Amino acid sequence: MAHASGPQSSSAMQVDEPTTKLHNGDIDESLYSRQLYVLGHEAMKRMSASNILIVGLKGLGAEIAKNIALAGVKSLTLFDPAPASIADLSSQFFLHPDDVGQSRAEVTMPRVAELNAYTPVKIHPAKILTEDLSLLRSYQVVVLTATSLKDQLIISDYCHANKIFLVITDIFGLFGSIFTDFGESFTITDATGENPISGIVSNIDTDGLVTALDETRHGLEDGDFVTFSEVQGMDGLNGVAPRKVTVKGPYTFSIGDVTDFGQYKQGGLFTQVKMPRFIDFKPLASQLKKPDLLTSDFSKFDRPQQLHIGFQALHSFADSHHGELPRPHHIADANEVIKLAQSLAAEGEETVELDEKLIQELSYQARGNLSPMVAFFGGLAAQEVLKSVSGKFHPIVQWLYFDSLESLPRSKRSEELCKPLGSRYDGQIAVFGKDFQEKLSNVNEFLVGAGAIGCEMLKNWAMIGLGTGLKGKISVTDMDSIEKSNLNRQFLFRPKDVGKLKSDCAAEAVQAMNPDLKGKIVTLRDRVGQDTEHIFNETFWEELDGVTNALDNVDARTYVDRRCVFFRKPLLDSGTLGTKGNTQVVLPGLTESYASSQDPPEQSFPMCTLRSFPNRIEHTIAWARDLFESYFVKPPENVNLYLSQPDFMATTLKQAGNEFQTLETLRDYLVMEKPLTFEDCIVWARHQFEKQYNNAIQQLLYNFPKDSITGSGAPFWSGPKRAPNPLKFDISNPTHSGFIIAAANLHAFNYHINTQGVPYDTYAKVLDAMIIPDFSPNPTVKIQADDNEPDPNAKAVGSGFDDSGELKKMAASLPAPQTLSGYRLAPVEFEKDDDSNHHIDFITAASNLRAENYGIATADRHKTKFIAGKIIPAIATTTALVTGLVNLELYKIIDGKDDIEQYKNGFVNLALPFFGFSEPIASPKGKYLSKNGEVTVDKLWDRFEVPDITLTEFLKHFEEKGLDITMVSSGVSLLYASFYPQSKLKDRYPLKLSELVASVSKKPIPDHQKNVIFEITAEDQTGEDVEVPYVMMRRRH
Repeated sequence: MAHASGPQSSSAMQVDEPTTKLHNGDIDESLYSRQLYVLGHEAMKRMSASNILIVGLKGLGAEIAKNIALAGVKSLTLFDPAPASIADLSSQFFLHPDDVGQSRAEVTMPRVAELNAYTPVKIHPAKILTEDLSLLRSYQVVVLTATSLKDQLIISDYCHANKIFLVITDIFGLFGSIFTDFGESFTITDATGENPISGIVSNIDTDGLVTALDETRHGLEDGDFVTFSEVQGMDGLNGVAPRKVTVKGPYTFSIGDVTDFGQYKQGGLFTQVKMPRFIDFKPLASQLKKPDLLTSDFSKFDRPQQLHIGFQALHSFADSHHGELPRPHHIADANEVIKLAQSLAAEGEETVELDEKLIQELSYQARGNLSPMVAFFGGLAAQEVLKSVSGKFHPIVQWLYFDSLESLPRSKRSEELCKPLGSRYDGQIAVFGKDFQEKLSNVNEFLVGAGAIGCEMLKNWAMIGLGTGLKGKISVTDMDSIEKSNLNRQFLFRPKDVGKLKSDCAAEAVQAMNPDLKGKIVTLRDRVGQDTEHIFNETFWEELDGVTNALDNVDARTYVDRRCVFFRKPLLDSGTLGTKGNTQVVLPGLTESYASSQDPPEQSFPMCTLRSFPNRIEHTIAWARDLFESYFVKPPENVNLYLSQPDFMATTLKQAGNEFQTLETLRDYLVMEKPLTFEDCIVWARHQFEKQYNNAIQQLLYNFPKDSITGSGAPFWSGPKRAPNPLKFDISNPTHSGFIIAAANLHAFNYHINTQGVPYDTYAKVLDAMIIPDFSPNPTVKIQADDNEPDPNAKAVGSGFDDSGELKKMAASLPAPQTLSGYRLAPVEFEKDDDSNHHIDFITAASNLRAENYGIATADRHKTKFIAGKIIPAIATTTALVTGLVNLELYKIIDGKDDIEQYKNGFVNLALPFFGFSEPIASPKGKYLSKNGEVTVDKLWDRFEVPDITLTEFLKHFEEKGLDITMVSSGVSLLYASFYPQSKLKDRYPLKLSELVASVSKKPIPDHQKNVIFEITAEDQTGEDVEVPYVMMRRRH
């Protein structure tokens, strides 16, 4: 069953060799870049020295193996000699129907090996896991799934005694658990993964009370540690061992006794230091009796203790029934489990009140195998494995239980309806019954995005049989092609797929996973937006049962959300950021929508800070990113506009408002500095170095000498203002030469000059031959000292640029466009993931040179790329877990639940770890007084609908509802206002609404548009203005 991407049969196994040759200990940043921004180089190096064993290869074991293989470890070993069964296909996505009867490990191993060429995969050399425990010594971590409690205890004791980390995880239908034991004195190097906090000091008093500058919140917590640098007066504090913090207020904290460090004068930076933490884990045997329980859902506070007993009862049942778990919805089996649970509860040290219905449900579902639960616990368990070997993030201590009983359908379930049918969906039928399985198969769902979340979503849908029925259908759209950096977390893609369309490859992969999907997936390559409404038209939207977002940008998510509100379709939205993830359910008529709440705006820096007074590396990177645009993007674009637009000088230039600057740039790029050879590009780059890192700094220090005093008598260069120093060019300094090489190559790209095979000594020869004139500061130059002050270089409003003679002179110096017919420059399109294009190289060098000017600690290429490229950190574990949560909500939507309390929005942070679930916020409601009493309206979801009637009929229609309309508009056209004179209205009253819109807007309504939206303002029976929904007019076609 070989296919274009995704899991393949063992006969067609394709294990790609690593495409990047690495030195020992190095990390392939092109593959792991997004994960590196989550874990860091040190944690990943520790992972790459670790050997992991995964026991049990039903769905849960396979999911953990997938996530760990993608993350990258030294070796991954699998153990499960048992034959695959048809029911395994409910969640084991590496298995195909023709694998039934073969060893799970044998058929799964080659398919896991395809995921990552840097992670070798093999099979554990034993027939029975517990017969030779010494074999476990070759692993740093052992993961147990689908293992008997008796074997768990034997392996736990051995692992604890031999300092082998242990993770045990199990799922039974909609119930799941995870247990961790990382031994005694386990070290956590970084509990949160957040960047260390730093800030500027404004004062340190004699009692050790530190005050942050300008009432900036320090963000520290009690027990944090900080170090100090650049403190003047109290010099002894610089570089001392980290000091423990006691928070005194949002702007102050104490560091204890400072009597030996001198008297504080001014300045200083504080930086948080991540100190190691130590945890003692206990073995399974003692944790079974006295468990440490982490709460996964605060609305189910008493449930973990009960499930702790219930899971043990299931193991006891299996022990006395030849390893078989209770049968689906079997009452006698459930009664036996309840008795076992009651007996276990009575033996325990603490009293646990058991809810018999809960234990009964656990027994009913024990043989259940649900892909969303597999995704949740598979993501969680894999992250715990990575924590154990890397020391990065805080582990689960030591148990976590989770259930999603709210996902159970309202349809009837019985032993008959839940019994196995010899189908690949038996693991799901055991929980939900065959009627609900039928319902799932006939859903028409739209997936927007086929990236990391999209791949996981499609895998889950293939496993649960979504859209596989006669009426079922899945539409998936993604305009992007596959890149190498996608392979680390978008697991349906393989190295050979790089360059192909995501939607096509993802669809092909999941159809191979579940052949029932063949012919059921429609793939598109179009962005969902206003410009594609002729593709995603009314017919498309009206046929859908629901929409799932798998997008990473707010604008696209907001647009899809608006369409879902308009067409009244349920929407499932989710997102991840490193170890953080969130899920949101949007339900027509019940909840608020995605757009109802907004994320805080992106951080921006004051212009003055970027131009002249940076104090953090983020400032210099933002400045360098702007420099990239002002050198290699904007000037070539302006040159091309000048050469191609006949009216450029008359219109475009004037509209831009900075005529002089634009003409100056055109003159430089077309005349004064136009290169003819690559050597000319090197000369240009060297002059830019001088201009930015020497001349501009000398000018700044001329305007504001280092001993300057402000009007209040304070030193000008203090607090956030760091006094710079000019740089002297040194070709032997790699940052200096790096700037020249990157700038020259990018400038050459603008001019289509070939740079292939230029030897390094060419740069040296050209630079040696150059004579750089000395710089003299210009006394007429003014520099803005503060963003709160007026810009001294800004033109007065209305003054314009008076010197038209100077403008004309400069315009005359430009070559006429017709003399350069067909000539165009090549603007650079910023691309962060191509390491050979000099883009990130330029920004890194430009930023670090400016950091050198200002005495700011520089950043390596990796960090610069992250900030300049606005990269979203990502890791497969969070993606898998979040997708599991989304699909637990999808079950509820397909069931048609209309009780908002049954739904959950989720927020998780696997680093802490934290799990927060809340009921979705209800959509806002309004009221108005009609002729028949008070009417409640949903401000988000409700609307009035009318046919294409006349304006007179329209006004009368609302009058009958008790609403006196005062204004009607459509788009920007005001169609009716009560204050309009009758002479104006008399021609409008008899017009049909479609005619009225066409008449007033002077544009006919497009043929493909099936409806027109009207906004109205109205007064109700009280005579007061009331907020009412919009009106939709349906057109007849």
